[in-house]
Amino acid sequence: MRPWRSAAGVSLPELLISLAVLGLALACTFGALRGAIGTFGWGVGRVEAQQAARVALDRMTAELREAGYDPKGVGISPMVVAEPARVTFQRDLNGNGVVDPTRERVTFLLRSGEATLRRDAGGGAQPMIDG
Repeated sequence: MRPWRSAAGVSLPELLISLAVLGLALACTFGALRGAIGTFGWGVGRVEAQQAARVALDRMTAELREAGYDPKGVGISPMVVAEPARVTFQRDLNGNGVVDPTRERVTFLLRSGEATLRRDAGGGAQPMIDG
């Protein structure tokens, strides 16, 4: 009969058992790591969405405060449309002191199906907040 263990090291069954235990430990570790990476990605996405919303709302607030600024005193109406999903107003975009009611309009549009806030100042509606 041959001994299971020789003087040179470990036997084959001991090696297989230790590899199985190591594989189980690595599988548990990588499963937990995958869950942690998913949670981290979700948190990063949430922070990014909050920061984009903050920047967009600050810009929207600043532009609404400037709505109707009429340095020449022509007496235009600043608000054109005020709906729950759309706000359109006039302001002096080019800074020449005259508000052109056909070209100097700003529209903020919220599309609820897409969850996107868009700003249109004459060049097409560009997304400010997406998602």
